[in-house]
Amino acid sequence: MRILVVTDAWFPQVNGVVRTLDTLKARLEERGHDLIYVTPQSFRTIPCPTYSEIRLAVLPGRTMARAIETFQPCVIHIATEGPLGLSARRYCLKRGVPFTTAFHTKFPEYLHARFRVPVSWGYKGMRWFHGPSKTIMVATQGIEDELLRWGFSHIRRWTRGVDTELFRPRPKDSLDGVITGPRPWFVYVGRVAVEKNIGAFLDLDLPGTKIVVGGGPQLESLRARHPKVHFAGERLGEELATYFSVGDAFVFPSRTDTFGLVLLEALASGLPVAAYPVPGPLDVIGDAPVGALDEDLKAAALRALTIDPAACRAFAQARSWETSVDQFLANVHPFPPADFFPSDTAPLETAMERGAP
Repeated sequence: MRILVVTDAWFPQVNGVVRTLDTLKARLEERGHDLIYVTPQSFRTIPCPTYSEIRLAVLPGRTMARAIETFQPCVIHIATEGPLGLSARRYCLKRGVPFTTAFHTKFPEYLHARFRVPVSWGYKGMRWFHGPSKTIMVATQGIEDELLRWGFSHIRRWTRGVDTELFRPRPKDSLDGVITGPRPWFVYVGRVAVEKNIGAFLDLDLPGTKIVVGGGPQLESLRARHPKVHFAGERLGEELATYFSVGDAFVFPSRTDTFGLVLLEALASGLPVAAYPVPGPLDVIGDAPVGALDEDLKAAALRALTIDPAACRAFAQARSWETSVDQFLANVHPFPPADFFPSDTAPLETAMERGAP
């Protein structure tokens, strides 16, 4: 099956959405599907206001149309609500081409946190964007329940998995000398941005050492305010996995994540989780004995230190990417390309390639 995925979030960004889509791409190709990912890498871009690491495509309409018509996909999935997602949505609606979308990010809450835009306005915009989609894919029951309360419909589950070969327990002394603070080590991994509520973690009076892994617009200001915190910056692959595995507890202060892939990566590394009892942590962990969910984040962090790392590892090993891929394929809506696309499309003159951004 020929599958076209449109995403405004892509490398060099490193976040849960990008890593989810990258893994999906690899797993779909392993199953023999023919893919093209339309990403900002094939367009002229400008930096996103207040978040320069995110690149926004400029006037993508013509190139988007060429990409779709040249590839003639059987499935179009729009992963994000940015300029590329809007362009693909416009193309599909104009020509009556069915498509699916995913709700990865609580942009209404993020806009409220950054610019004080009323959350209700943001969800009105999200309903407009996702309304024509054949299926809106969400990662958890908690997010589905929230979207239903905001008036969304035709929602189906697309859960997440974890790479248990990369994210695995390692010797706790693997970063001794790199991290010099006393134990216990409390680890956070993710974007360093206001919507992640990292200050709620860094302001806690905890024993030992706090470690923050990731980049983002708040990195320098938080580094200046918290000189005793070990800020590791952005890490990938084995380095990232090692930072997970050397910790004693994983602290997840976000109240707005739709899933929190890092929760599964921490658990796969044998790292118990401390978090607020909100959608995301509640859906991933629930009442399983692998995390401590509490409105008192300090109490949760200290309680996480008492949890058995082996139980965390076993919990994560039951969450495979194969289930996630099966759900994605069940949610998409294949269609005969001949019914929608011209048969004499000119060659695509961009950097896009099949199976690659």
